[in-house]
Order: sequence, then structure tokens, then C-alpha cells
Amino acid sequence: MARVVFVGLPGVGKSTLGAALAQRLHLPFVDADQAFSEQQGLSVQESLRSEGEGAFRRRELAVLESLLTLEAVVATGGGVVTTPQARVLLRSQPTCWIDASDEVILPRLGEGDRPLLGTDPGEVLARLRTDRAPLYREVSRWKIDANRSIEELIDEVMGLLGALRA
Repeated sequence: MARVVFVGLPGVGKSTLGAALAQRLHLPFVDADQAFSEQQGLSVQESLRSEGEGAFRRRELAVLESLLTLEAVVATGGGVVTTPQARVLLRSQPTCWIDASDEVILPRLGEGDRPLLGTDPGEVLARLRTDRAPLYREVSRWKIDANRSIEELIDEVMGLLGALRA
């Protein structure tokens, strides 16, 4: 079972927080998008462009299943919660919803190749927030506000994990 799994919108900082937390916990960190590329032999972007979102989500579910067996900190892709079977898996894990304001997220979205955000990331982000918030809430034990320093976030997650294990 994963030590903690992060879910949230694209660009919210799941991978940054996950890597820092894993270092603090002396555990491996696994980015689901990177694991997808390694396990599936093509990038998330290539899969989305060549096979479409439905095929991508099926492949993503297989990757998630494998990652949740690891003793690690896991950062998922932002849309993993749109797959019902993934939500079942995530509810059985110590899953934490990372959220941040659009003002924090939007500048980060320009930094990568994100096919699902199209040509107007602000509009798409607003829609994704509306559509996915109930799904993130459904699978998560905790929600944290990422509009703070990484050190504050790590301390908060450490406290949540400590309370879980007590």
C-alpha cells in the first residue's frame, strides 16, 4: 500500500510536494505520468494524441494499480479520478487532495505539454475544477491548500500521516 497518494488538478504541485515528502520520509517517490511512460512505452501526451482519452484512461488505471502496491509516495495524474475503478482504488489508500488557486496553477500550466488543456488553459482549468472537485473529495481523506511554502505543506502532511498511524 502506498504511504500517501496525491491527487489534484494539473499544475497544483503534486509531483513537487510528493518528491519533497518522499525525501523527508526516506521513501521512493513515483510520479504516475513518468511511470506511465516507463510501463506503457509511450508518454501520456503521445497516448492521448494517438489513442484518445478513453484508451489513455484504461492504460492509466493499469499503471495506478501497480503503483498502489508500492511502499512509496505517489503523485497521480490530474484526471485519474475520472475513472470509476481508479476512484475505488484511491478510496482504499491514504489519499490527499492538493488544491491551489488558479493564480498559482495557471503560470505552471504553460511549463509543460498538456494536451487536455487545449488553447485556453484558464477556461479549461475552471471547468476541470468544477467537474473534478467532487471526485477529488470522494477519494481523499484530506484536502490541503497548496498556496503555501513547500516546507509548510510537508509539515502538514507529516502531521496528517502521523495522526493516521497513531
